[in-house]
Order: sequence, then structure tokens, then C-alpha cells
Amino acid sequence: MKKLSETDAIFETINQINQAADDDETMLRISCDAKATILLERFSRGGLNRVMVKGLDHDFQDKDSAKVTPFGIYLPVTKELFLYFTQSKVTSDFMVDCLIDCWTQLRTQFPHVKTLVINQDNGPENQSRRTQFMYRLTQFVDRYRLTIQLAYYPPYHSKYNAIERVWGHLEQHWNGSLLDALDTVLNFARSFRFNQKSPWVRLASKLYAAGAKLAPQAMALLELRFQRLAGLEKWFVRIPPLN
Repeated sequence: MKKLSETDAIFETINQINQAADDDETMLRISCDAKATILLERFSRGGLNRVMVKGLDHDFQDKDSAKVTPFGIYLPVTKELFLYFTQSKVTSDFMVDCLIDCWTQLRTQFPHVKTLVINQDNGPENQSRRTQFMYRLTQFVDRYRLTIQLAYYPPYHSKYNAIERVWGHLEQHWNGSLLDALDTVLNFARSFRFNQKSPWVRLASKLYAAGAKLAPQAMALLELRFQRLAGLEKWFVRIPPLN
């Protein structure tokens, strides 16, 4: 029998985990990712618009330009969407804070859920070896008495992550418009509908600094709690709460 490549093994495993989650009322699958940062200037974005707009024909990458980055959490089964926006860094702390806020909205809706399956890309701030991300997830697990199952997509295959379809439709929604102010972006997000549902939209007011990390000794202790899948250790990690 031909041995599966690592990418094929990841896809086979992630499909099994996702299907099991979708079939089990005690499990809930969510898909997370950040979209490209938006410069809040009168930059031409291409596309068509019924309203005549005039924008700059070059993105000059002014370091002083205001910026905002969207982060999405999408539930593939129920089609619910949570959109968070930050003008700060998209850090491990920001992403887990978004997860906490999202679960605060969902927990009464899913009283039987004991495990969250999280589909995401293996980015620098949320990969399973990122100490601050894993530390904050462990805090989440213990606070809400939930097991987390991380299931990452391999490099260059992010299009299979369900949240990526949201970003494509959001781009079409504000197609041709000038995203020259924060309120403009937020208003477009609030008027956006995906699968006939409006998203939950929130702007993060907290400022996040990059670079937070655990000392090696503290991470080594945390690692004792992680259940990594043999052979695919960085792609599939289960974090159960303390007994």
C-alpha cells in the first residue's frame, strides 16, 4: 500500500475529525482566520460600484496610514459568523480574546457541547508551538471546562478552511468602494450577509503588543497536558481540562 504524503495524511485526518464533530452534538466545529490588513485611505480597490468614486491609483504603503484587520470565527454547521476588527496587532492574545467573546455568545445555545474543534491555518501567532497561544487556550479550556481539538490545514491549502469563503464574499460585498474610514469598514461588515445570515460584528478596543511568550520551563509543564497526534504532532493537538 502506498504511504500517504504528510499533506494527504493531514487532509485525511482533518476530514475525519471535522465529520465526527459535525455528527456529534457534544462537539462544535469552528473555523478561524484573519483577513489581510486594510489600509483606511482612499486607495483604489478595483471592482465596480454603482456610486461614482475616485480613489488614489497607487497604494503608497504609508506607515502612518490607519489600518484595521478583520478576524473571523465561522460555524460551518449553523452558518453563524462572528467578525472582529482590530487596529492593533493580530496576536495570540487577540485571537483567544475573540474566541472567549464568541463562546460567551454561544455557550447558552450549545449547552451539550464538551469539545470545540478549531480549524485554522498554522500561522505564526496561532500555531501549536506558539507558547502564548497554547497558554491562553489552556486557560480557556480550564475556565469553561471544554476540551479543545486543534486541527490545522497544511501550508498553501487555506482555501479549504471554511472561513476563507467568507472573505471572498466580503470582498464582493464592498467591491469597488473606498474603505477610507473605520466606520465605513464596520458598516459594510454589519450590512454583510453570508448564507442569509448577518454576522456578529465587534471592534476590539484593547491594544495588543506582539512578542508575549512563556518561559521554556513553563511551556514544558503545559506540554505535559497536550495530546499530540503521533506523526502529525504540530497539526493535531487535543487540550483537555484538568480533572
